[in-house]
Amino acid sequence: MNTNSNVYTVVYTTVIVVIVAAVLAFVSGKLGPAQNANAKAETLRQMMSAAQIRPTDELYATKNAGILQLYADNIQEAYTIGLDGEKNGELSISKDNIELVDRLKPQNKAIKDGGQATLPVYVFKSGVIAIPVYGAGLWGPIWGYIAFQPDCRTIAGAYFDHESETPGLGAKIKDEAWFREKFIGKTVEWGDTPAFRLEKNAEASGAANAVDAITGATMTSKGLNEALNVWFKAYEKHLGIGAFFHALEEHAVGTTPNAEEE
Repeated sequence: MNTNSNVYTVVYTTVIVVIVAAVLAFVSGKLGPAQNANAKAETLRQMMSAAQIRPTDELYATKNAGILQLYADNIQEAYTIGLDGEKNGELSISKDNIELVDRLKPQNKAIKDGGQATLPVYVFKSGVIAIPVYGAGLWGPIWGYIAFQPDCRTIAGAYFDHESETPGLGAKIKDEAWFREKFIGKTVEWGDTPAFRLEKNAEASGAANAVDAITGATMTSKGLNEALNVWFKAYEKHLGIGAFFHALEEHAVGTTPNAEEE
């Protein structure tokens, strides 16, 4: 075959493309399971950090198999809800078949469009309830997990991550433990707009549902504030009603006369 002909060029290019595609498919097939396992373990680390199952450093020092076992040992139930607040699915919590909703971008779009959302709720044996949040930072997506005490209102812990926020500024949402700790003990005011505030000097007002934004990271802070409130609104019909009934139960226990009074 004439190596200078157009036919030779086309055939040669086609063969190279087919070979490269086959190699990439082979590599992807080999690495895919490991990549999926790493992604699942990473999601569980973030969730369990927010839920205060173990200290964050300890979770990241634990291998994937140990993370799966830790989650299986501590989770009570996991399910999904729609924007109407009603359950629309169950998630397996078996160690060998842990199911998560970890693709949050489609759910974020469904929330904003009022579409068919599948929002996960993770309930741990401690009574703590973890939910995800997702939004846009300065340079890319930001996401994380917020965990609530059994009253469905008080924040038990938080964990945040990002794709490409500025090191030393917006990246502090992940890198700085003190930022995550500011959320512990704060409350979400279901029914209010906003339900939570992350802004400059927010804590000066003494509001229980506010924390100060990160100095020098205005856009990341605004993005996280929006993400929190968009997703809290999505969960309001589920967790907000839970908080309401919890308050009623607490009131009933506090006002029930004891045997001596009777």
